[in-house]
Amino acid sequence: MNKVILMGRLTRDPNVSYSQGENATAVARYTLAVDRRFRRDGNDGQSADFISCVAFGRSAEFAEKYFRQGIKIVVTGRIQTGSYTNRDGQRVYTTDVVVEDQEFAESKNASESNSYQPAGNAAAEQTAPHAPVGDGFMNIPDGIDEELPFN
Repeated sequence: MNKVILMGRLTRDPNVSYSQGENATAVARYTLAVDRRFRRDGNDGQSADFISCVAFGRSAEFAEKYFRQGIKIVVTGRIQTGSYTNRDGQRVYTTDVVVEDQEFAESKNASESNSYQPAGNAAAEQTAPHAPVGDGFMNIPDGIDEELPFN
């Protein structure tokens, strides 16, 4: 069985291209930064693996439209290996995750607060919406009895 489940943040916006031919298919390539559970070599900083992913068709179009650098997503797919000869005549081996399913792993507000913004980008800071950050739960109005509606 070849099954992969990853959760991580996009290192940059997906790179989307379209195949040649009569039925052009969208191909999206992106890299996920996936945190490691344990630190390597006693390093105090948090470690991550950078995993190449490729999505085809509707999944690629979805990635192009909605995925941006810094958002947290969950990907399921399979590992695919391959190789090619580069311009110098050397054999290069590749390992990619072929995406079968992808989805957001956090809310849009949480994603916006964690997204990368280059320093000195005042225009982006001024136009960014400032929505109140909550815990996702509804406030209970005053005057409601403390009884629960079930036994």
